[in-house]
Amino acid sequence: MIKITRADEHYRNKTDWLDTTHHFSFGEYFDAGKMNFGPLRVFNDDIISAGRGFDFHKHSDMEIVTYVIDGTLEHKDGLGNTGVVSAGEVQRMSAGTGIMHSEYNGSKTGSLRLLQVWIFTNKKNLVPSYEQRKFSKEERLNKLFLVVAPDDTMTEKSLHIHQDVYFFVSSLSEGALLERKLDFSRKAYLFVIDGKVELNENVMKTRDAARIENEKKLSIEAMIPSELLLIDLPEKYAFNQ
Repeated sequence: MIKITRADEHYRNKTDWLDTTHHFSFGEYFDAGKMNFGPLRVFNDDIISAGRGFDFHKHSDMEIVTYVIDGTLEHKDGLGNTGVVSAGEVQRMSAGTGIMHSEYNGSKTGSLRLLQVWIFTNKKNLVPSYEQRKFSKEERLNKLFLVVAPDDTMTEKSLHIHQDVYFFVSSLSEGALLERKLDFSRKAYLFVIDGKVELNENVMKTRDAARIENEKKLSIEAMIPSELLLIDLPEKYAFNQ
């Protein structure tokens, strides 16, 4: 079963500095039918104006993955740590016992676009931690390139997450075809960052998303040059054990 949410069907809110799209209930937006998808709790697509951002706020017991598409993200935390996440970089933060942090557009002139994804952690009260890594377009060209994974299946470059979840990014040339097998104990969430693809005979365009369940195989063909994010998720999962 594949359920596609079109770009204009997501909840969108625009202020003087933030253009945000929420795929699931978040903040003031509530939809009982969009609380989560397996352990995937939040999927936000944000465009942040130059020099603006989110002041210090607290997270706890959540795995937070941030993928910068365009621009530069500056983050700080209450422990005095600072960092910069540039386009093509992925950051994983385990909020654990609780951490205060801020996130700002590091540019004074250009906008910042990022995806922020929250995953229910499989352990409670972890020590808060960060890690990030930059991935080139060549690494993800015409393949499902693994960037976040649990311990037992991590590659040399992938970031670690405390849940049975896998993040893949792809940059596809026109006509490129990707395939991935699934079993009925897994589901997946596909987001078209940019472009136009055919997913198991379903056409998807920029900012469309698909909830995928009970499919044996995924077939993704690029109809034009495209950028994708695919999240492979368990049907059943541990939470806060």
